[in-house]
Amino acid sequence: MTNPTLLLVAHGSRDPRFAATASRIRDAVARTLPEVHIRLSYLDLDEPLVGPALADISGDCVVVPLLFSAGYHSKVDLPAIIAEHAGTGRVVHQTDVIGTVSLAAALAERLGEAGISDQSDERVGVILTAVGSSDPAADRHVRRRAIELSTLLHRPVEVVFATKLGAREHRLRTAVRRLRAAGARTIAVSPYFLSAGLLTERVERALDALADGVVVAGPLGAHRDVVDAVCHHYWLGATGGTDQDSLSAATFVARA
Repeated sequence: MTNPTLLLVAHGSRDPRFAATASRIRDAVARTLPEVHIRLSYLDLDEPLVGPALADISGDCVVVPLLFSAGYHSKVDLPAIIAEHAGTGRVVHQTDVIGTVSLAAALAERLGEAGISDQSDERVGVILTAVGSSDPAADRHVRRRAIELSTLLHRPVEVVFATKLGAREHRLRTAVRRLRAAGARTIAVSPYFLSAGLLTERVERALDALADGVVVAGPLGAHRDVVDAVCHHYWLGATGGTDQDSLSAATFVARA
């Protein structure tokens, strides 16, 4: 029996680093799943877009969104694209976003690579940065990851959404004040992003104007936990399973 094709769906960006990172994730997944045909597509700004990529795939397909929280793109945008381009005579299964698998340990490891761990003596406060969503459930998901990260590191963690910094970055200023009040001497940034880009740099520039010696961890990229999350969702989709801890129900479309 032939395994269904895995179609990875990333958001897309005008920053070329994003597509390069998404390609590295695809390659890492391909090394982990050598028996599966894997394609990479984008919702916007990069090519191939999801619709044409899906239409170009013959046979059954599992669509795995490379997104960290379930918002408009995974709940509305992507299902509509799949419904339009899936065709008939096959099964296309959209899985949950990869962020339904906790990536807090990966965030902690990226901070460790930057010199911040639960073993370092320095008083450090962490700002977890994420895109931000119009869907309150998606933002709550990010805050849950911040709690997990704080528990792992035994350090205070504040959440700041890169698209919701506020006038004069007042939300970022508030986060820094809270961390200082909790005893933090050093501020560290933990990007809950696949790739560095315009949004991560917006936060970094604003922080540089607010605090000295800010430590910035790398984005998650092709971390092994990201790859494992993709594989986890792929096999759930390929076997018709469901993730009981997921943020949204997987959807089957285009049944024969």
